[in-house]
Amino acid sequence: MTDKLQSVLETSEIKPNIGSLVQNGKQDLLSGKYAAEIRSLLEERGVLVFPKINFTDDEQRQFTATLGNIARERTGEDVFTISLDPEKTSGVEYLKGSLYWHFDGTMQPLPILASILCAKVLSPTGGDTEFANTYAAYDGLSDEQKVELEGQSAMHSAWNTLYYYDPEPEQAKLEMFMDVGDIELPIVWTHKSGRKSLVLGCTARYIVGMDDKKSARMLNGLREWATSPPFHYTHKWSVGDMVMWDNTGTLHRATPYPLDAGRELHRTKLEGEEPILA
Repeated sequence: MTDKLQSVLETSEIKPNIGSLVQNGKQDLLSGKYAAEIRSLLEERGVLVFPKINFTDDEQRQFTATLGNIARERTGEDVFTISLDPEKTSGVEYLKGSLYWHFDGTMQPLPILASILCAKVLSPTGGDTEFANTYAAYDGLSDEQKVELEGQSAMHSAWNTLYYYDPEPEQAKLEMFMDVGDIELPIVWTHKSGRKSLVLGCTARYIVGMDDKKSARMLNGLREWATSPPFHYTHKWSVGDMVMWDNTGTLHRATPYPLDAGRELHRTKLEGEEPILA
């Protein structure tokens, strides 16, 4: 590392409601001197992009550890390979759901605080990552809509995601996804900061106690609103880019790409720090 430490965190906004570029070099980021600023900016902007930072896995671990506790995968890794190639990862069946809007760790008592991706191999077509700021989407609702959502909760299930890409699954696969469990979550998450965000995504099956059609209309309408252009950012990857997002208030999904494209990104995550509360 030869770059000199900067005296300030160098950033610029990508869009008014979502996303900031961080231009500091490796030495700045690995030193941890800007960790508090990065965390604050992440909560404010939802998504941070570090163009062509070219972190190794060890550097990605080191950077992640400056921001909080690294969350390990269910299989024990702290750096996880995101790929649809079964030779590269054991999580292909679950990763197929990444093509649909979701949060990471929805089913956990403390959802993941943040996820960090570093691009290693890109698909020749598709494979961008889309983000939507659900803090900003909540703020943009009318007062009447906010009142309507008070006290509403939805049932979330990993197996609901399965039907997005495999509408007629084998029974054994359905049972495997059902084993992950179900969880009832408020549609509006009141954070310890006092800010509020929408809890949506492909795991949401229905709004508890609501007529099926009304429930489907509301969940679909909220998803359409939250992912609409004012709150939405698409990252078009270059090899070496690193992107991190506030998983407590940012939906994400990958755009479709060929299953045999070899696309590969490496992910680290920060442990959750607060439950989803109404």
